Amino acid sequence: MNANEAIGAKVKQLRMDKNLTLKQLSEASGLSIGFLSQFERGLSSIALDSLEKLAEIMEVSLFDLLEKKPSASGNDPVCHHVDLLPTEISPEIYQYMLGTPDTDFILLPRIYLLLPFAEATTVSEPYVHEGEEFIYVLEGVVTVYLEENQYVLYPGDSIHILSTQPHNWMNRTNKIARILTVNTPNPLHHPEAEEKMNQE
Repeated sequence: MNANEAIGAKVKQLRMDKNLTLKQLSEASGLSIGFLSQFERGLSSIALDSLEKLAEIMEVSLFDLLEKKPSASGNDPVCHHVDLLPTEISPEIYQYMLGTPDTDFILLPRIYLLLPFAEATTVSEPYVHEGEEFIYVLEGVVTVYLEENQYVLYPGDSIHILSTQPHNWMNRTNKIARILTVNTPNPLHHPEAEEKMNQE
């Protein structure tokens, strides 16, 4: 059973335990019935933000839904490029988690692959969330929308913002772009790990 199948199976079991239909879960999460059905069968991957929403509905932590994949050595702290697997956020955006999400860390690093979207006639809806966000452009040109302003970032450019400010980003060119993002707090961070650290 791969990671997608394992997580989908957990969500399905939790949904059934709470006597929720796919339609009810769809209405509560904003995700389509068709997508949820495929996700529960391990046929579709899911964005971290959407998975976090499902965890809230099921009244469990995001940590409880994620299956931690042990490394070959059992204790390898290195994130190997060959192990990176993409998760589709939208038809234009793919996300790569940098290593197995570690609940001991308060930072969440990710790489996003932004497909060309030069023909877009609308701007992605800005959103807000808790914490801070750092964005570094690895490849291509990315437009960052921050409150009423927009900034064009080129390879080597970066921006550090408060995530409580309305923001979003897009690739509005005809070439692929890649960005490294670091968010805090880490939604996968397990409170018990922090409590243990404070006690030591």
